[in-house]
Amino acid sequence: MIDKQKSNMEFETDLLSLKDEFSSELIDLLAFWSSSCIDEKHGGFIGKMDHFGKVDSEAPKGCILNTRILWTFSAAYRIFKLEAYKTIADRAYTYIINHFWDDDNAGLFWELDALGMQMNSKKQAYAQGFGIYAFSEYYRATGNDTSLAFAKELYYIMEHKFWDFQFTGYVEALTQDWQRMDDMRLSAKDLNTPKSMNTHLHILEAFTNLYRVWPDPKLKNSIQSLLQIFTNKIYDPKTNHLNLFFEVNWTTHFQEVSFGHDIEGAWLMNEADKVIHDGVLSSEVKSVTAKLVETIISEGMDADGSVFYERNGAQVDTDKHWWPQAEGLVGFMDAYDLERNKEYLKRVQKLWNFIKSHMIDTTNGEWYWRVDQHNNPIVTEDKVGFWKCPYHNTRAMMELISRIEELKR
Repeated sequence: MIDKQKSNMEFETDLLSLKDEFSSELIDLLAFWSSSCIDEKHGGFIGKMDHFGKVDSEAPKGCILNTRILWTFSAAYRIFKLEAYKTIADRAYTYIINHFWDDDNAGLFWELDALGMQMNSKKQAYAQGFGIYAFSEYYRATGNDTSLAFAKELYYIMEHKFWDFQFTGYVEALTQDWQRMDDMRLSAKDLNTPKSMNTHLHILEAFTNLYRVWPDPKLKNSIQSLLQIFTNKIYDPKTNHLNLFFEVNWTTHFQEVSFGHDIEGAWLMNEADKVIHDGVLSSEVKSVTAKLVETIISEGMDADGSVFYERNGAQVDTDKHWWPQAEGLVGFMDAYDLERNKEYLKRVQKLWNFIKSHMIDTTNGEWYWRVDQHNNPIVTEDKVGFWKCPYHNTRAMMELISRIEELKR
């Protein structure tokens, strides 16, 4: 009995120590983004900063960067109640509705020029999802009813414009006035297919956050449909990975395995299931997510506890990008929450040790975009950019802090 009590005390001490470290890192990350990324010249936020802190003041501004800034500082204000964080969130909210919102057709533009004028007016489903995610969080933090109205309008757009009534799921992209288009790619590295895992994952995440503040029955049905799509169409039981690209009828285009998306998908599916309290789907969701986590451990991790980037066929890209490391932290903590197997907590600790030693840029701030397998930083990519945003790592810190507090309670 004494040994067990001692073990539990040591365990709680370890958790509290981790929470303190996560809190410190979160504050540092928020300080970087609030002090380095304000666009004093053109308004809003800068579009690009290189690894060494050089700002490109004429870089385009992406919807994803701006909505992720809005989500991050809204969540930070909700947690800490610091007016400095609300000021950043207010700035992001105002800029998005004044520049990214399409007053004629509704929805969010994909990209603006440095002055805030339309540059790429297509309507990417992924961007509408992040709009829902950000607007719902801003409402959650501030009670701004107009923000909730924007989130609801985007949800209706997703259901009426992007939903595939024949084969289910959401198409990738539409034109400014909601017509079908030929090139629907999310980025240059993606296949040009009408449906993708990545888009559906972040629509699921967005709908889940909206349901927290607006528990609408139709929204719940949408989340249930998305979970069924993941368990029945996107998850591959032959490989225990999430397939990435699909034709309209869900025919799979197998190209690569994304280890970061597998672990991110696992905890976001569990989160959605938990938020909507679906007793019917829960067992199937938990079975799929448990297999995803175990497959990541066996196939997608280095000996130091870090997460590899991806695998294409038999070729593994052994670089360690910032965002799979952040998602790994939450994914393993989520697995521990569900199963209370301390081996998962050990993986959180080991991965965090890797991040502290090799991923956090103590010279220039924030995290490196990636390091190679020998942990040498790659310094040719952005520190701030279209895809390098305050989202994966700040969200990971917030999730871990919250989950450790729940364990203590």
